[in-house]
Amino acid sequence: MRQKELRITLVCYGGISLAVYMHGVTKELWKVLRASRAFWADEGILESSEAVYARLLRRLEQGSNLKLRVLSDIVAGASAGGINSIFLAQAIHTGQSLEPLTELWLECADVDVLLDPDAKPWSRAAKFWASPIVYYLLHRPGNAVSASVAPETRTEVRDKLSRLIRSRWFEPPFSGIGFSRLINRAMMAMAEAPEGKPLLPARHPLDLFVTATDFKGHLETLRLHSPELVLESEHRLTIDFHVKSRGKGEDLASIPALVLAARSTASFPGAFPPLQIAEIDKLVGETASKWPDRDAFLRRVMPEHFSRKDIDSVSLIDGSVLVNAPFADAMTVLRDRPAAREVDRRFVYIDPTPDHIGPRMRRDTRIPGFFPVIFGSLSSIPREQPIRDNLEALDRDSREMRTMRDIVLALRPEIEETVDKLFGRTLFLDRPTPKRLAAWRNKAQEAAFQQAGFAYHGYAQVKFSGILAMLGRMVDEGVPEQELSSTEPIVQRLIGYLADNGLDRMQALREGTSAPMIDFFRAHDLAFRIRRLRFLARRVTQDWEGDPSVTEQDRDDARAAIYEALALYIEREPLHYLGEDFPPAARNFFNDPGAVLDHIAARRSLPEVDAQVDEMLAEVLAAMPPTLRRRVLLAYLGFPFYDTVTLPLLRGEGLTEFDPILVDRISPEDCHAIRKGGMADTLRGTEFYNFGAFFSRAYRENDYLWGRLHGAERMIDLIASTLEKGQAIPQGELAAFKKDAFLAILNEEQDRLLADPALIRTIRKEVEAL
Repeated sequence: MRQKELRITLVCYGGISLAVYMHGVTKELWKVLRASRAFWADEGILESSEAVYARLLRRLEQGSNLKLRVLSDIVAGASAGGINSIFLAQAIHTGQSLEPLTELWLECADVDVLLDPDAKPWSRAAKFWASPIVYYLLHRPGNAVSASVAPETRTEVRDKLSRLIRSRWFEPPFSGIGFSRLINRAMMAMAEAPEGKPLLPARHPLDLFVTATDFKGHLETLRLHSPELVLESEHRLTIDFHVKSRGKGEDLASIPALVLAARSTASFPGAFPPLQIAEIDKLVGETASKWPDRDAFLRRVMPEHFSRKDIDSVSLIDGSVLVNAPFADAMTVLRDRPAAREVDRRFVYIDPTPDHIGPRMRRDTRIPGFFPVIFGSLSSIPREQPIRDNLEALDRDSREMRTMRDIVLALRPEIEETVDKLFGRTLFLDRPTPKRLAAWRNKAQEAAFQQAGFAYHGYAQVKFSGILAMLGRMVDEGVPEQELSSTEPIVQRLIGYLADNGLDRMQALREGTSAPMIDFFRAHDLAFRIRRLRFLARRVTQDWEGDPSVTEQDRDDARAAIYEALALYIEREPLHYLGEDFPPAARNFFNDPGAVLDHIAARRSLPEVDAQVDEMLAEVLAAMPPTLRRRVLLAYLGFPFYDTVTLPLLRGEGLTEFDPILVDRISPEDCHAIRKGGMADTLRGTEFYNFGAFFSRAYRENDYLWGRLHGAERMIDLIASTLEKGQAIPQGELAAFKKDAFLAILNEEQDRLLADPALIRTIRKEVEAL
């Protein structure tokens, strides 16, 4: 059985009241993840759309010999999409339910609930002088309500809009602390509800990014030629969380930190007051909760403010002001992710209203007026900027991956022949031992140096620079209070120290067998060891030629051993592995760099780990069928030859996931299984300039339901798209899966969505007619 992981990087756009639609989509993704986890664990009876997804996964297994697991391990969002991203990530990490968030959106995402109590008109006499103005604005011919709101809800919208307009003027009408309380209440409800198991494998990383806008800005240092240092004000702010799955009972982060991130990313300008830290401190006091990592969290996400001791004056507003589609943050963590099997990486983004402003603006041939230019420049245009630059960067990475795989495949015959001649065919008839593996590895390394010629010098320089960069980063992170503008001073001090001790980068690196160079790489080249084992995993997992003498179980056993060995190296990468006594040594780095190098080498003990890995690999190699053992040894011993060619092309960075990255969009414009008209025929929150759902429970129920239906349609498309072209599921069969999912969702929601009695009934008729 071929095994594959569909790994989804989810990016949620801002969308004002269309947050409710995005919640419906993310909820369906959550159900897919739950179904996938249960399918892999062969657990229990699933209900609703989860049962349909599990049945689809079984169809892939039985009909196409593919066992697929669906994971979402990178989540990013802005504004309303940021809130949905935070709750989804919490559910993925903890196994908690998203149902409480559904209630939050349906019950509380309403103008009357969000309105600050101090801003509400205390009686109909409040602002009596404003009533004629309000009446005129809401009833005059061509008014905004008549132009953008459906007739059946205009009375409800006018009533709520009247209260909103007659609330306090020139101050945000919605309550900041009230919003924080609502978010906190939903978090608590998730924690108190029955929970399942985490939706990621143990020790798998989960990365969450939400954007905010630092209204006052913070200073960032730029390095120029002249002057050398320049301070520039930066207003973009990413609030990020990084964890590894460990099991039940552990939150993604402290609840106050998550509330801060959600509240700040969705602070729509003018509607909510900017978030200040005092608001979260007040919430912690009100709820008698704890925030033990408060200072550490604030220091990490806002280091400049924290170091300047002005953290209390920071004002954070909506993340969509500057970054509405946070692709770039998600892209930063794509490298060096664990992979135990073939990976199909997808960037999936939710955009509920693609180019909803553009058509109207392009139809108007007049010169833009005073206010349209101002408001468009401040709000609409920045939020609507396309993601072309991000997609082009992803495409470049994908082309690079394809190129590297093509290079490796082209090199393989020659390298395998070289290794075969180097060791003789008797190598593959003997039982490998740890001692033999170590000797063979050293011999292959020396042969790669000798045969590479001039190319080896460039390769060694890239390796050397990569190690220096890693060491410089460790020292810098170990002493954050020294506030260096870059790690360059640390790297230069290392270069000088090593040159004084016999490792001149121009001379010693040219001599592939020089003792100082060998000792340095042996003590510090962790990245090479990780690349080698990941290359080996790729060879066993994907770059495989069919062979009847090698079973999938044989390959599974090989993969398990390789990744067990790989874990020994990976656990030595983070700063915390260097121990609590590393920061004192790092503080004295410029006086005694040798002590720091000795400390890192002693803590990581890479030669000792090499011996342990040799024992592990020797044991698994001895148990392999001869054909598999030969291919694994050819790849393992040939890796120095591959690395010499590919590492300089990758600019010193390795590749972990196997395939090019594909991008998929989820939008009403892409979902036509039930209705063909896209956004215009399905969503109601788009009315009143995308604020419509804040004025009507019926609108929220409509958009939430269509979010689930569209999410189900696109989730089924995504799962089916992991098959090879020759194995594709027939369209009629795929349509049947979608119909079953739609009906399951309608059955699940029919007792909850009651504001519009015709909603479920109408859609059900359309689905049954498919």
